Amino acid sequence: MPSITIDKRSIEVPAGTKVIEAAERLGIMIPRFCYHPALGSVGACRVCAVQFLEGPVKGIQMSCMISAQDGMVISTTDDEAVDFRRHVIEWLMLNHPHDCPVCDEGGHCLLQDLTVSGNHGLRRYQGKKRTHRDQYLGPLVQHEMNRCIQCYRCARYYQEFSGYRDLGVMGIGSRVYFGRSAPGRLESPFSGNLIDICPTGVYTDKPSRFTGRRWDFERAPSICLHCSLGCNLVASARYRQVVRHEARLNANVNGYFICDRGRYAYPYASSPLRPRQALVEGRAAPLENALQTAQGRLAHIVKQHGAQAVAVVGSVRSNLETLAVLHQVCRRCDWQGPVCEIDPQRAANLRAVVQRLEPDLAISLGAVTAADHVLVLGVDPLNEAPMLALSLRQAQRQGARITVIDPRAVEMPFDFEHLALHPDQWDGLIQRMMLNFYTPERAATLGQNSQKYFAALGDTPAAPPAGGIDLQSLTAQPGVAQRMVLVCGTELARPSTIHLAADLVLMQRAAGIESKLFFTLSGANALGTALLPDTGIDFEELLTGAENGRIKALVVVENDLWNASAHRQRLQQALKDLELLVVLDYLDSPLNARANVFLPTQTIYETGGQWINQEGRLQQAQAVYAGGESIAMTGNGDHPPRVFGSSVPGGEPQPAWQMAAVLGGSRIAPNPGIIEEALAALHLSFGAAADQRVVLKPDTEARFTQNAYPMSPAGAETGQPLTLLLAEWTIGTEALAALSPPLQEVEPAPAASLHPKEAERLGLTHGGQMTITTPSGRLTATVKTDPRMALGIVVLPRHRRLDWQELGGTRMSLAADCFRPQNGSTHG
Repeated sequence: MPSITIDKRSIEVPAGTKVIEAAERLGIMIPRFCYHPALGSVGACRVCAVQFLEGPVKGIQMSCMISAQDGMVISTTDDEAVDFRRHVIEWLMLNHPHDCPVCDEGGHCLLQDLTVSGNHGLRRYQGKKRTHRDQYLGPLVQHEMNRCIQCYRCARYYQEFSGYRDLGVMGIGSRVYFGRSAPGRLESPFSGNLIDICPTGVYTDKPSRFTGRRWDFERAPSICLHCSLGCNLVASARYRQVVRHEARLNANVNGYFICDRGRYAYPYASSPLRPRQALVEGRAAPLENALQTAQGRLAHIVKQHGAQAVAVVGSVRSNLETLAVLHQVCRRCDWQGPVCEIDPQRAANLRAVVQRLEPDLAISLGAVTAADHVLVLGVDPLNEAPMLALSLRQAQRQGARITVIDPRAVEMPFDFEHLALHPDQWDGLIQRMMLNFYTPERAATLGQNSQKYFAALGDTPAAPPAGGIDLQSLTAQPGVAQRMVLVCGTELARPSTIHLAADLVLMQRAAGIESKLFFTLSGANALGTALLPDTGIDFEELLTGAENGRIKALVVVENDLWNASAHRQRLQQALKDLELLVVLDYLDSPLNARANVFLPTQTIYETGGQWINQEGRLQQAQAVYAGGESIAMTGNGDHPPRVFGSSVPGGEPQPAWQMAAVLGGSRIAPNPGIIEEALAALHLSFGAAADQRVVLKPDTEARFTQNAYPMSPAGAETGQPLTLLLAEWTIGTEALAALSPPLQEVEPAPAASLHPKEAERLGLTHGGQMTITTPSGRLTATVKTDPRMALGIVVLPRHRRLDWQELGGTRMSLAADCFRPQNGSTHG
């Protein structure tokens, strides 16, 4: 490793380390505009100049462009280097409008910082300033081109890092312009990162424009709740209103960036529609009275019908504290539950994930970028876990091969291989892939399902054909690819697929390949819910219990069953049959109006908490503000009412865990000590420090033993049933983000997607309407045909503008006559 000296301090750094990075390791911050750790060096701004005194390089050089070499002696404080940087800043400021008082970047602007620290405080240039026309870039990003200093960060991030081409650099010389060829909405779902990466105020946050300076905000580290990745961010609030999200660096998870869904999904917390008042039989009541009423009525039902007449529903978006207290309440009171994942397919898949996600197999999102071969099975990254697509983009830029096996028309901002296979074909395909690595010794270490498969083939099986698919090319081969990552989804897969995916990784590892496993799950704390001890009841049994009268009371905590359940008709009837429905939530929903007692809860911004992401990483979010209705709402846009008192308007909501503890009766007191006690009762490793993986304990004896699904054909044969699948979209389907007005402006219109051949045999046309009929209900949706879709599949998004809850299931095999052409508008 080369040894260099910077400002009379020596350091050894790995070969290839740039001087600017070496200085940072010493705590010496060399000025920079164009350099960014995620983008690397380009040498465009020239403000990182330093003096090379000794060694193979001499004189004034750009520290971001020179790699450290043994014997280098460098000075960042040399008079000539300091004077050079001062002149560079002066040149960059020649055409700057000096509009800091009205610039949203003011107060956390790198140009401001370096102008002051570079000792440029006197304007000598008296000529006219160069000016530009700003562009409309959509409802999320504001454009102010006159502030640009030509650092090229935006173009490099947008085109090179994120892979989109609709924004870039135009012009030449002093007329360089960064923008689009024509005004319009930015196409990238990662466009908001332009705001964070720009060192000046060219790109600013449009929804939070003019709401305040950074020093005006209450700010705290937080966690994104809008998928299972758990990206890190900083949340800002002012006057009791959440106003902004910014990316927070975590090299193990999201790196320096977040997606637009995570950046702009916060308005639900300060929405005028957010329920803040406790209700008893639909009438407003003090929170304490409502709690006592709910507690008393629950106790009465237990006395009349027994403890098993009460059931509890939790949520994959609740923090770990709430989940732990719900579990403890149910155990101590002998109530049923908590049931957290209400979709039976997802619930079964979550159990399989916990059984197979061994600590040595799990890989972080940040580490995916180092893979040289990634096989994506049953995941649409951009829609289900957007930042995964950005990580795959970085792996592909470094030469990795990306293969996606999914029936949907998957889109990502880079070239990849796509095999549009029906989910019924996945299990057989994985088994055939494992044959490339088969030896009896390796097979003996796998799950029972895989062992049965290989035993049936004999000791020396030969790989059978798989419909023309090159199986050997799909799997990493020793000497060809050494860092394999298998990304496996839980949205469309079956439990058998998850177990076989883990077995494939184990087989590759036994063959000498460094193979890892990466799951995507259904919510921010989905893995946390899966780690709860088995409750012995699922949502289907819960509905049945309410229908036949065994369950008399239902407590629903932060789970909008009305909009999340695909069994709305059964749910409606079950709710009518209950004697008591208690709902705790911070979202407005028709479910709240049907509750006998409604209790408003606090959001992540008010209570903080812990979440476990899909790889098992325990992360902490801090409370941002104390809660209450925003001043903008209490004053109706004017000065708030001048009322003296100790209460905060709209400040009734309390942490869900605290109210859940009270509902459990006097045996559990609502104090912070209950959290530590409840967490300790769940899992020994839950006491681990934040940002550390929870040590999972896979159940190797419980590996899946049912027969895997064969490599069956799926096509457009006459009369063949079609599989209707419900899926997630980046914008429009996730419960919290769907309530964001800025995101609603950019969400695409919902449509049912299928292959053109399927549309032809069903008499459907692209852009037309079709009615989907199931035994439970029907809906009308726009038709979208795409030749990249698998045959035998219709994919419908769980979109807020579609009444998909009427269909009665999330994965159904339906006859062709269930899909009929329909004239008229989309129902929903």
